[in-house]
Amino acid sequence: MNSLVVHLNGKRVGVLDDDGQRLIFRYNDAWLADGDALPLSRQLPLQAEPFEGQRVNVFFGGLLPEADSRDQIARKLGISVNNDFAMLERIGGECAGAIALVPQELQGQAPRNHAVRWLSEEEVIQMMERLPHQPLLAGEEGLRLSLAGAQVKLPVVLDPKSDGATRIALPLGETPSTHIIKPEPLRFPGLAENEAWCMALARRIGLDTAEAWAERIGNVPCLISKRYDRVQGASGEIVHRLHQEDFCQALGYPSSRKYQQEGGPSLRECFQMIRDWSTTSVLDIKHMLDAVIFAAVTGNADAHGKNHSFLYAQGTRRMAPLYDQVCTMAWPELSTTLSMKIGSASTLEEVSPEHFKQLCGIAKLGWPMARERIKTLCRQILDATHEMQVLPALSKATVREIVTKRAERMLSLMEKATN
Repeated sequence: MNSLVVHLNGKRVGVLDDDGQRLIFRYNDAWLADGDALPLSRQLPLQAEPFEGQRVNVFFGGLLPEADSRDQIARKLGISVNNDFAMLERIGGECAGAIALVPQELQGQAPRNHAVRWLSEEEVIQMMERLPHQPLLAGEEGLRLSLAGAQVKLPVVLDPKSDGATRIALPLGETPSTHIIKPEPLRFPGLAENEAWCMALARRIGLDTAEAWAERIGNVPCLISKRYDRVQGASGEIVHRLHQEDFCQALGYPSSRKYQQEGGPSLRECFQMIRDWSTTSVLDIKHMLDAVIFAAVTGNADAHGKNHSFLYAQGTRRMAPLYDQVCTMAWPELSTTLSMKIGSASTLEEVSPEHFKQLCGIAKLGWPMARERIKTLCRQILDATHEMQVLPALSKATVREIVTKRAERMLSLMEKATN
């Protein structure tokens, strides 16, 4: 039987076994006896009995990359693309949240938290050019990096200097990263500035949103995001990781079913889970409603279950800041089918006040509150888009035009609605 030791923010919490037929996870007795112990997942509550089957596969598989990135990594490492355990064994050292998986033979041998590989400017440029062909730099000595999602990305350590320059390093072993770099795919020109602009817009109107900006590295446009699941000290050093899990993991849906039309989570399920699971559900329900409104108004059809997460810290379970905010309508060739329906609306084009009212009925939300919140956010979005200097520059006006027109349309429909 093959085993991986599961660490949570540096503490050993359990063991993940592969018996050749299934994955089995068991919490350590010492972790169960720890007064500060927390479960890895809503689907894996603290208990002495082992877990096996779907719940284990969903949580641990949900830590891994998807689609083409996963295929390329499997080929690079010489493993089966469907073998979650083998992939976690090779790249599961630095994952989303506070999870690190360590092979038994590496116990006690992993580099300490200060172990990084500093890169020259030329090395960083070369790295961005390599990433599309070698996602997560899988296979390089000392690197065990994993992030969920289909887009190519890389966890790094950023060290800003007083003169405005920034050093970039690769985290070795179990060393925490501070930021994530996403090079722009060739087939989606403008994605980096699109996402940076949408994220800045969300922050501008007061939504709890991760910090992100667009930056060109060599000839490659990139999005750089500050990790919200890391706590940094005053001098920039990482103090500790914050544990998180995305909504698909928390609801028990595999990454392959993150879209509602493919059997994935619905907004009704998401709101009910927040009501049942969040330690401050009133605030998190409002946060989720804001996220749904913002995605609809900004033309983002890709707000699926893995693009919302819970953060676990100091006994609390709260929704994480917004991330992956993109105006997908900027590419006419992309589907406008909603990742999660808003009422009976299946596409971005058809969303109306009536569909939000339906959502309120389905998700047990107050329509008068939601109605006023939609109006408020639309007005705030319009104010921000008209003050061009407060948002990042866009090389093309397409995104701003789409968002402005959609906000004007929704606000007009809301003001015409009689109830």
